[in-house]
Amino acid sequence: MTRRTDDRPVALEPSLESMTLLVAAVIVHDRANHRVVLLQRSENAKFAQGLWDLPVGKSESGEPITGTAVRELYEETGLTVEPQCLRVAHIIHGAWGVEAPNGFLTVVFATHEWRGEPENREPRKHSQVRWVDADAIPEAFVDTTSSALHHYLKNDGAQVSLNGWPTA
Repeated sequence: MTRRTDDRPVALEPSLESMTLLVAAVIVHDRANHRVVLLQRSENAKFAQGLWDLPVGKSESGEPITGTAVRELYEETGLTVEPQCLRVAHIIHGAWGVEAPNGFLTVVFATHEWRGEPENREPRKHSQVRWVDADAIPEAFVDTTSSALHHYLKNDGAQVSLNGWPTA
């Protein structure tokens, strides 16, 4: 049974161990200079050591997905974006992940409005954070977010990618 506090129910512990991990990623696109902000994962990272990636991270309990995107972008790069400036660019549904044995859902947002200059705010996780020319995206890139970024840059519109699911 839930108790009410400030007219909102108190969250219960997840009843299923099969919960899907919710993740947000952000494409910061400088249209004027045709570049995007990318980070390179360090050799100490838990996942995708040495590969390039978008700023990305896990949602916290009770946090809207746009809040996750804003928070993770700032924590990793120092860039500030307003939630209303985010547009859905891609959805990734993975069957399994390093920290998500029961699957993950990544909402990839794009923005053209931000404040600040990118900096590496998590040097133990990332070896670098920087602007990269949109025509020179590194090949050594996390597969799922690479696909999302390339679809976005081709202006394919918001799409859904499935990763690790059996094909019918």
